[in-house]
Amino acid sequence: MPAPRRADARRNAQALLDAAAAEFVASGVEAPVRDIAARAGVGVGTVYRHFPTRAELVVAVYRHQVEACAEAGEPLLAETGSGLGALARWIDLFVDFLVTKHGLAGALRPDDDRFEALHTYFLDRLVPVCARLLDAAREAGEVRTDLDALSLMRGVGNLCVGADTDPRYDARALAAHLVAGLRRTG
Repeated sequence: MPAPRRADARRNAQALLDAAAAEFVASGVEAPVRDIAARAGVGVGTVYRHFPTRAELVVAVYRHQVEACAEAGEPLLAETGSGLGALARWIDLFVDFLVTKHGLAGALRPDDDRFEALHTYFLDRLVPVCARLLDAAREAGEVRTDLDALSLMRGVGNLCVGADTDPRYDARALAAHLVAGLRRTG
């Protein structure tokens, strides 16, 4: 059984994942390791100690972002007090994740077993969260009832294609229009 990691090692790993995600959004998944290390406030050696290869870092960032998005659902619902408000704010987080995800997925080969496993993980963790928020909005009479969570997520995903390559493209604004279109009228 491996020894438990020290608290500072866990903090460094968390800082690295946050920094790598932010750097990937800003500069793509091929961002220099030294930039990720600088953003995290650690040395380059620390990055390589935690993630010996870029692929390992990419997979870890992907999983980290899925978890952050999955864990945000219930707190957003409690904080906003509105199913639609929580859904809209969650979709913003989901868009941020998806813009990064396109680059992350591109860093892994589609024939790589990790790619399929990550996609399954993504669906297993995020579809139920979106469904919970969508159901809360439906129960409150805030949104139409003719759309399921997976279809909504696919629609948002399609709106995000290209956002990672064109800084003028505002996927978040388009996703907000999509969410606004869910509003119940009458």
